[in-house]
Amino acid sequence: MNKEAGYEYELPYWQRHQRVVGIDEAGRGPIAGPLVVAGVVFAPGTEDHEIYDSKALSEKKRLQLFRRIVQQAESWKIIIVSPRQIDELNIYRATQQAMEQIAAELDCEAVLTDAMPLPHCGKPVIPIVKGDQKSLSIAAGSILAKVVRDHIMMGYDHLYPQYGFRRHKGYPTREHLAVLQQLPLLPIYRMTYGPVARRCQLTLDLD
Repeated sequence: MNKEAGYEYELPYWQRHQRVVGIDEAGRGPIAGPLVVAGVVFAPGTEDHEIYDSKALSEKKRLQLFRRIVQQAESWKIIIVSPRQIDELNIYRATQQAMEQIAAELDCEAVLTDAMPLPHCGKPVIPIVKGDQKSLSIAAGSILAKVVRDHIMMGYDHLYPQYGFRRHKGYPTREHLAVLQQLPLLPIYRMTYGPVARRCQLTLDLD
């Protein structure tokens, strides 16, 4: 039996014929590559029993649902936040800022996020713990964000095949951390993240 996110958080707004945007991200934890944030607005009454937390879906299923979401949604938006922006703002604020931009630009009356408060948003915000498992709109955002970020990291894998981005997608796995000690730092690394910052310091010490 497939899990489904459902729409209990959207329903109170939909019953008043109001739009809700669900926003989620992919890539807060990696030490390399961008953060991708996505928001989706569905028409009131939309149902889809297959949309769920992107991490619980296969790559093939995510791609299938990605196409369906961009066709069915009333509106959607994706923001790609560079490693430099992340280093300048910190990952928490970079995530909030992208989510606030999406909430401002999409036509909606309320905002659902995956446990992220948005203090500078001018619309009602409901942060939901494990929101990508409980809200159709947030789950859809999670799918858009993950598919886009995975494709970006696959592109980096073609550019830098020796770093293994195809496998670890920039996350600090044991394999990735070992590579980090052996190969030069790339511009796509987040310099303020611990393993990268320590590598930078080691390079300075050796110089």
